[in-house]
Amino acid sequence: MTLFQSINEFVVRFANTNGTGSASANNMFAKAIMRMGLPVSAKNIFPSNIQGMPTWFEVRISEKGFLGRRDGAPELVVAMNAQSIEEDIQSVQPGGFLLYDSSRILPQRLMRKEINFLGMPISDICRAEYSDPRQRQLFKNVIYVGALAALLDIDFQVLKDLVSDQFKGKDKLIRPNIYALELGFEFANKQFSCPLPICVERRDLIGDRILVDGNTASGLGAVYGGATVVGWYPITPSTSVIEKFASYCQRLRIDPANGQKNYAIVQAEDELSAIGIAMGGGWNGARAFTATSGPGISLMTEFLGLAYFAEIPLVLMNVQRAGPSTGMPTRTQQSDMLTCAYASHGDSKQVLLIPSTPKECFDFSAQAFDLADRLQTPIIVMTDLDMGMNIHLSDPFGWDDKHEYDLGKVLDADDLEKASDFGRYLDVDGDGVCYRTLPGTHPNKGAFFTRGTSHNEYAAYTEKGEDYIKNMERLEHKFAMGVKRLPAPEITINTKAKRVGLVYYGSTDEAIPEAVSLLCEQGVKVNTLRIRAFPFSPQVASFISEHDSVFVVEQNRDGQVKKLLCNELTIDPASMCAVLHYDGLAITGQFIAESVQAQLSVQTDQAAG
Repeated sequence: MTLFQSINEFVVRFANTNGTGSASANNMFAKAIMRMGLPVSAKNIFPSNIQGMPTWFEVRISEKGFLGRRDGAPELVVAMNAQSIEEDIQSVQPGGFLLYDSSRILPQRLMRKEINFLGMPISDICRAEYSDPRQRQLFKNVIYVGALAALLDIDFQVLKDLVSDQFKGKDKLIRPNIYALELGFEFANKQFSCPLPICVERRDLIGDRILVDGNTASGLGAVYGGATVVGWYPITPSTSVIEKFASYCQRLRIDPANGQKNYAIVQAEDELSAIGIAMGGGWNGARAFTATSGPGISLMTEFLGLAYFAEIPLVLMNVQRAGPSTGMPTRTQQSDMLTCAYASHGDSKQVLLIPSTPKECFDFSAQAFDLADRLQTPIIVMTDLDMGMNIHLSDPFGWDDKHEYDLGKVLDADDLEKASDFGRYLDVDGDGVCYRTLPGTHPNKGAFFTRGTSHNEYAAYTEKGEDYIKNMERLEHKFAMGVKRLPAPEITINTKAKRVGLVYYGSTDEAIPEAVSLLCEQGVKVNTLRIRAFPFSPQVASFISEHDSVFVVEQNRDGQVKKLLCNELTIDPASMCAVLHYDGLAITGQFIAESVQAQLSVQTDQAAG
């Protein structure tokens, strides 16, 4: 039998049952690879029910630094779920390996001659070692991680250090977990030829990067951005944004003098109430936000229109998932782009920040509050399930302690006392942004009526067409002026020929380096532009106009950002091609390269006539 061989370039897939505690052990494995100095990425594929269904966790190890999800079969599958065992066996690459629980004999019909079976009686080991059923289940996961250390030549001390770090402060749990690792490690060393032809070797390719998920980064970014008020209704996959925000506030937002909380998290009865709470906080001068996903966005659009028209600052974090309707709650997509860009009825436009890494989730979430106050409008941070819930290698977060929050144009009592004239919607500086006051600022000056109906410069109700037009054109001007404050696109020039350009955004970033490399191997050199905000920078239009063939890479069916580009930049739709991926799994570099190459071939054939 052929044995697949590879050092530092392979995929390990864990097949588990949802709710069995396997996530902690699988993450420990990924972190161990990182501590061996190797780039690693992990994708958790899980069902939308609470427990009992199959779940998969894919870890890609790539010395080349290709960290997007990889097409093709994994080289090693750890099969711990009887429900999915047949599918898991079929998923192994020919010449690859299947580590499975041999406490039950596999039916002969499931055996594949072209793969290598590594039977380990994990359940029997647990029954012999542990009397408590819960311990048997939990330590089963730790035991197979110990076996993988032997099979893949992972430094066992790395795992021991990880356990010590994970259970710091709960020292009584350290020794039992290390013992479980040792059980697996010793069994594998005795029963199998270790290491396997697929294994890891130490490298120094990580630097100061960290493994972290985007929701954790967004929650922490909100703390540093000065958020103090949260309106919240839980929804997958955004729930952990608020959970992480709350946990960090418990550490960083408790007044040391009196022990009181310097923040408020209100769990509302629905998404409408959640954004209403955030909007009320922003109107009162607090830095306020909420987090949701697609179905919540649908419900929040009316309040987003009110905040846009009444010019109330707030931050909304949208962790996108597959829709429409309930869709696939635990699958990733970038399918809310159009909805959020034009959220609400009537002529409205929202500011979108689009991070591609956990560090940008932190940076953009913090920056969003400054932008909301400065532009007096909602700021929507657009991530997705892959970025939000999976762990990624990321540059470390940084913060300038000298940073001063940009509160925008807020008049205090002295300003009002000196002012001869105050109009809430009066554009004094010509930048479209008006001065505002906060409730209670002055006993008799600066008051205005906040309304969602048409209003004149002094916030008085009006149905005069000229007043309405003036207000709407000022809002449009404000957005045009505000573009320079948004994160600029990231442009990479690999060839001066400028024949082919890739435009992409968000978590697709992880797959782009591999796509560029694969295309280069096929003789196609491409330049890339990563969109980081909407409304679009003028650089985006320039990049598109300078290239002969432009491909917009998206994780949705309808090419939503391509439509936005055509609409906002008055670009001919025929001048750009769509690369669309929307099965709910993260896009791959191979998919992008094959789609681009196929469409280039069609263009060449058409040109040849």
